[in-house]
Amino acid sequence: MVFILLCNLWVVYCTRQYNYFSIESLPSNDVALVLGTSPKSEKGKDNLFFKYRMEATARLFKEGKIKYIILSGNNDSQYYNEPLSMQRALLNLGIPENVMTLDYAGFRTFDSVVRCKELFNQDNFTIISQNFHNARALYIAHNEGIDAISFAAQDVPDGYSMRTLIREYLARPKAVLDVHILRPSADITSNNEIRNNERPK
Repeated sequence: MVFILLCNLWVVYCTRQYNYFSIESLPSNDVALVLGTSPKSEKGKDNLFFKYRMEATARLFKEGKIKYIILSGNNDSQYYNEPLSMQRALLNLGIPENVMTLDYAGFRTFDSVVRCKELFNQDNFTIISQNFHNARALYIAHNEGIDAISFAAQDVPDGYSMRTLIREYLARPKAVLDVHILRPSADITSNNEIRNNERPK
């Protein structure tokens, strides 16, 4: 428990100055890395984490704070495709398709960050997610030699998803172990979509 607490405090402390809440104060970057999540909750309702991330991404693009967008998420079967869902949501928000790149193997935050650097050749970008998630993503990025900042999308109401917050509390110690000790492997050579055969190519 002490290790978990210390890791959480350390991750937040190390990254707090790089996480922005105001569009006006956010420095501009050419590229944004948007971290994926499911568009729907387990109960089938709209996932507010997803909704607010997409709205934040669209606002940053329209305000000129970002020019290109990497949508990184899980596509582990033809029936589940977070990057495609993010792209569709952003198209509906008026973002042009030609500025978006889909990363289909962002299975974990670690994968998304490392692949952004190694596969998409980006070492200076803006991470977009909720505040609690940004701290971990920034910690990974900075320890991988990436000059990253983040923008905090609107947070969800208190009590909306305690399970997500608890999972994040436990994920931060895992991130510390990953970058300093475990060094998990991430696919940095391919970006293949698992397609639904019924979807037009």
